[in-house]
Amino acid sequence: MERRFNTTGSCNRARHYMVKLDERLKRMKEDYVDEGSYFVINRGRQYGKTTTLKALSEYLKDDYIVLSMDFQMMSTANFADEQTFVLSFFEYIEELVSFEKEAMKPIETEVSQALGCLKNQEDKTIKNMFVYLSNICRTAPKPIVLMIDEVDSASNNQVFIDFLAQLRGYYLDREKRPIFHSVIFAGVYDIKNLKLKLRPDEEHQYNSPWNIAADFDIDMSLSKKQIVAMLDEYESDHQTGMETAAIAEDIYQYTSGYPYLVSAICKIMDEKLPYSERFEEPCAVWTQEGVAEAVKRILKTNVPLFDSMIKQLDTYKDLRRMIEEILYQGKRISFSPAEKSINLGLMFGFLKEQDGYVTIANRIFEMYLLNLFIAEESVKSEIFLYGQGNRNQFIQGNRLNMEQVLTKFVEYFADIYTEKDEKFVEAYGRKFFLLYLKPIINGAGNYYIEAQTRDAKRTDVVVDYLGEQFVIELKIWHGNEYNERGERQLAEYLDYFHQEKGYLISFNFNKKKDTGVKALQIHGKTIVEAVV
Repeated sequence: MERRFNTTGSCNRARHYMVKLDERLKRMKEDYVDEGSYFVINRGRQYGKTTTLKALSEYLKDDYIVLSMDFQMMSTANFADEQTFVLSFFEYIEELVSFEKEAMKPIETEVSQALGCLKNQEDKTIKNMFVYLSNICRTAPKPIVLMIDEVDSASNNQVFIDFLAQLRGYYLDREKRPIFHSVIFAGVYDIKNLKLKLRPDEEHQYNSPWNIAADFDIDMSLSKKQIVAMLDEYESDHQTGMETAAIAEDIYQYTSGYPYLVSAICKIMDEKLPYSERFEEPCAVWTQEGVAEAVKRILKTNVPLFDSMIKQLDTYKDLRRMIEEILYQGKRISFSPAEKSINLGLMFGFLKEQDGYVTIANRIFEMYLLNLFIAEESVKSEIFLYGQGNRNQFIQGNRLNMEQVLTKFVEYFADIYTEKDEKFVEAYGRKFFLLYLKPIINGAGNYYIEAQTRDAKRTDVVVDYLGEQFVIELKIWHGNEYNERGERQLAEYLDYFHQEKGYLISFNFNKKKDTGVKALQIHGKTIVEAVV
């Protein structure tokens, strides 16, 4: 069977191209499971949690008996009340035993007897269920590890909170009352936030019986090295002629190793781009241009990951405002996971910490969020309509005339925003340019904000239009000396992108300013500067 890149469900090495997890599994076993830790793998949607748990279950089987459950397999009715949950939980364990008879043979009899006793008991309580679970753990020839995937599926049920309380009690007293050697939960929501979903009021939002969990600090994103190894396997099978290290670097720059996004880019390049327009041969696909085209297609696709993102931003308005301030205003927000919105953004996988500040987790998320916010703004934006109405004058022979874009932006900005005060323009000037630019490149190009240079005074926007890149610095005027330093910085920054020409937009509030567009030569680079 020919292997494919997979973006749905868990990955299997026999059927899918995937990164090697050996180092991650080794560390999870030695640092957590062998130590008897109870811990939670809470990561964003489609972050490889299920794939990791399945691989870990196989990795542990020589030393442990592993009960690997998925709460998606239990319906809402299974959590209706305590008695129903108790029977459903034990029936699930019996089913696992029947599926893996050889591995589970040591506990087969005890599980069957316990379920029979529970069914005959009038008082089917979680407390009684744990008496039987403790007995099974006591008599088992190997330590038992409990894994529960998609634990979020149970998080709206009080009966599950009671289950956690019993599990915590046995954990604290396990020297006297044996119980699972290690417990691993996986889901998006951290267990401490489960009551946030049950009762969203401030008083109870972090009140949880699960304060025994060890901090799980293993990085589950894919490293450049792992992506290279995966592409090497693909290249060995397909002989495309790609430079795997260079392509892995490009993919990583867009995804920061977010597992789903890495696989999605590769899947489009493998299955959709060959023999399409601009990529007539497979060898043309596995290039920087191919990666950019795959990203463009992802951003146009209504994938569940993006649907979940929109849902969370609609629910948590403060989180949305924070992200808008980071993207539009270059606001530098000090990193503190104790702050509610930051904590939520980390938990959902939207945000990350970088150099002590909060930033968007990866470039694709940033591009998607910009597209989303601008689409919402465009309905009422005059400058968006200007860009939309004059798009054709900026495209000449399938090439984007960025100098003309800046010239017209200066004119339109003066017409529309002359009366706005300095603080308003300083906060939203960059948003206006992005709103203006979006309809011009729409359909054929994308842009992103370079995270390394984004701050309250300076932002670099990188535009990709049909394979051609444009680097544009947006900054607030703070005097001639600062401006000249910005020109030099842009000239140096162009080297990183292997560009000879760059663009600079200065939002200048000096009443004696000279607005307009001019070309400068700085350190051997051409800088087209627009002053508004």
